[in-house]
Amino acid sequence: MAGPTTARSGGAKKSSGPPAAEPSRTRWFRRLRLPLPGPRRRGPIIILILAVLLAAFAIWALYGSTWLRVESVKASGTEVLTPREVVDAADVPMNAPLASVDTDAVAHRLRKRLPRIRTVDVVRSWPHRIGLKVTERTPELIMRSDRKFIEVDVEGVRFATVDTAPKGVPQLEMAAQDAPSLHRFGNDRLRRAAVEAAADLPEDVHKQVRIVRVRSYDSITLELAGNRTVVWGSGERGPEKAKVLTSLLKAARDARHFDVSVPSAPAVSGS
Repeated sequence: MAGPTTARSGGAKKSSGPPAAEPSRTRWFRRLRLPLPGPRRRGPIIILILAVLLAAFAIWALYGSTWLRVESVKASGTEVLTPREVVDAADVPMNAPLASVDTDAVAHRLRKRLPRIRTVDVVRSWPHRIGLKVTERTPELIMRSDRKFIEVDVEGVRFATVDTAPKGVPQLEMAAQDAPSLHRFGNDRLRRAAVEAAADLPEDVHKQVRIVRVRSYDSITLELAGNRTVVWGSGERGPEKAKVLTSLLKAARDARHFDVSVPSAPAVSGS
């Protein structure tokens, strides 16, 4: 009787002991393994890195490099002033980064040092220049001071003293020393009222004005060529008074006295 079948001697033998331990270095790398971002997430990351690099390069180019620095300053728009006077007064720091120039500070410095300047635009002209675009004040009236003349602009600002009176500019005479309105309004306000009266006149009438005299806030008179006098009154309703005066000068060419202090009821006399 046949006995139990025995296992073939050449068969594989199974190990009965515990499994071999995995090397510690392999386990450590597996723990640190991070999933790589997919193609969809990789694009924004690359764009962000490029943007940071570009911003860093731009900051360096503007402030750290020698590419964009002030090498020249140019002034334009001058009439009485010279470009050199404007450039010197601006005092722009040469070889400074163009982006670091405080344009507001330069403009303030110019208006303070050169009162003749009414407005100025300080512009950066890349890559190496600062531009100064100047608008000068022009005299609306002049005030005599000893042997010199003080120029007064359309805002009533006394901005310059000159040796020779500008041609065609009327003279302002302030005769309000004892007027109560002087204490109430002050010289500056009375001066502005006189300037406004002159500025309201059309050009053909303005050319005829020789003197603007202020005795009080309500008493402004104009002396015209040909020994003619205009009672202007206060500085109020200036455009209306100018229109009425223009019509009177055309209608009464031989008159010597004109009163437009009340423009709705003008008067003419002294033919």
